[in-house]
Amino acid sequence: MDAITAEDLRKSYNGFEALRGVSFRVRRGEVYGLLGPNGAGKTTTMGILVTLIRPSGGRALVAGFDVAREPREVRKRIGVVFQEPTIDRDLTAWQNLYIHGMIYGLGRREIEEKARELMELVGLSGALHRPLRSYSGGMIRRFEIARALLTEPQVLFMDEPTVGLDPQARARVWDVIRSLKRLGVTVFLTTHYMEEAEMLCDRVAIIDHGRVIAEGAPEELKARLGGDTVYLRAASRIDAEKLLRIAGVYGEARVAEDGRTVVLVTSDAPSKIPSILGEARAAGIRVVEARYVRPTLNDVFLMLTGRSLRDEEGGWRDWMRLHIHAGRR
Repeated sequence: MDAITAEDLRKSYNGFEALRGVSFRVRRGEVYGLLGPNGAGKTTTMGILVTLIRPSGGRALVAGFDVAREPREVRKRIGVVFQEPTIDRDLTAWQNLYIHGMIYGLGRREIEEKARELMELVGLSGALHRPLRSYSGGMIRRFEIARALLTEPQVLFMDEPTVGLDPQARARVWDVIRSLKRLGVTVFLTTHYMEEAEMLCDRVAIIDHGRVIAEGAPEELKARLGGDTVYLRAASRIDAEKLLRIAGVYGEARVAEDGRTVVLVTSDAPSKIPSILGEARAAGIRVVEARYVRPTLNDVFLMLTGRSLRDEEGGWRDWMRLHIHAGRR
């Protein structure tokens, strides 16, 4: 049985279609990413899966239970780390964990044992009795992961887990997520950071304008682009034309608009470049620069939509705020 099943999920807000038929499956024990720009429908999808938003159509199962018909059973089996912190900063980490555990019916001794283990897991074992107001943003995020794991959830949901964090704090959160994967915890995360999805996720669904436009392992999605992109800059236009004939044997090649750069799409660029340069040298062709780039998920998004990942649109919360504000005028 899959950890999560989403079938044709739809959500509308007074005519605005936030989701337009979203479907995917998440296997047990994998890190699954919902990747897309702000406003694409990521947070709405997660809101439905954690039973905070009722879908307008479609069906979703989490840990085998229907999110609309059996929300209590779903909530017993999940942990959630929201994008905005949901902690009491005036209390210590221990006090926050204790209250959270008591709400879920855990005993004090059980909470104490799990609190020590979880704070060690997220690298905060020495800060259990510190007030959360003394924590940095990265520490707060790691603490919220620990709190979400207190009830031993079957599925951990994380909405934009590293948004607003500095690179060092982001790397530490990534380490925690990798640790959860090794422990067999199913993790569902939303993100608009391509690198984050590539580094952490076993599989991703790319969502745009409320629809899933691609799904698969990051490497599988990038393979759709046909391979690495090699840039070979010749000393002259004449050399570039000669170089094009050599490069064309190794893949799809063309001369860029500057007239001196040959662009080659090929597999395993590191093994091809030395051969190309050797042939060019033997033919008396002067190559002044050679470099290559691996395809990224942003390149996949560009291929699928005709544009790079955009970050200018707000999510459903921003849409609702605008309409509520307009209605008050």
